[in-house]
Amino acid sequence: MIEGPRDHTLIDALEGLTTQAYEGRVWRVTRDGRDPTLFFAGGNRWDDGTFEVLYTSLSREGALAEMRYHLARGQPIVPSKIKYRLHELQVSIEGVLDLTDKSFLAGLGIDPATYGRLPYFKRAGEYEACQKIGEAAHFLGSEDAFDPSAILVPNARHDGDNLVIFRDYVSFEAIEHVKDHGVIDWSKI
Repeated sequence: MIEGPRDHTLIDALEGLTTQAYEGRVWRVTRDGRDPTLFFAGGNRWDDGTFEVLYTSLSREGALAEMRYHLARGQPIVPSKIKYRLHELQVSIEGVLDLTDKSFLAGLGIDPATYGRLPYFKRAGEYEACQKIGEAAHFLGSEDAFDPSAILVPNARHDGDNLVIFRDYVSFEAIEHVKDHGVIDWSKI
């Protein structure tokens, strides 16, 4: 949770960006039995826990790399008892803020030299700057196509991008589950 007033220079920087539409396939890894279209306020990289998001990746490999990092928690082997599934979703969203330019993110306080490279137990320090950006984008958001309803950000674990969708500003029809690709065998990834 972000405490204190929002950084006006951050708000100004985000307000200066133009939103775009995104329509296409995205990927998501979820625990076996969990609905892959379920939003959550977890206090992760791009949300501070005060609003619900759906983390997705534009690539299959990106979704797998992100989950593998979190499951391993700094260990060389992923726990094998809990099963995870790979899902393909179709999304159609207006109001996407493209934040994939790492030099732009550097100007907002994210160090490109360490982005996604910190050990698992030191990730929280990096998350704070990302969370402030995500919270500011959510604050500026609405259901209007010109206001943010999602952010496109660099994937921290793979060369690609992630789409982080804000629950407050998208309809249920904007996200469709296309295919369950089955239980993931982490030993082969």
